[in-house]
Amino acid sequence: MRLSLQFRNFVIVGIAAAVVHYGLLIALVEGASANTVIATLAGYLGGGLVSYWLNRRFTYVSVRSHREAGWRFALVAGIGFLLTGGLMQLLNGSLGWPYLLAQIVITGIVLMWSFVANRAWTFAR
Repeated sequence: MRLSLQFRNFVIVGIAAAVVHYGLLIALVEGASANTVIATLAGYLGGGLVSYWLNRRFTYVSVRSHREAGWRFALVAGIGFLLTGGLMQLLNGSLGWPYLLAQIVITGIVLMWSFVANRAWTFAR
């Protein structure tokens, strides 16, 4: 699949995952007064499940078994999880950025990391 088409599909899948992620983040912060780092990590996990299923099926059209691709995806996602939590703590917790602005910046950083790592390693042929 061409890189431009693959990246377009990745962004579309990312939007679906972001709806889940941001939905949980906002619901937990605004509705349950949760800590922003905990809330964004819960959102990341929810969005990650959506992301794996849709990216495997539509973006990378992987022939790797779930057994092989799953642990690779989990490792890439684990690094994204650490980036998300650490950056939210820095931007919102230490620097005082509004949590949604921080999350938008974090989403861009983690999106680029995830696309490159998943394309080159997780779902590569």
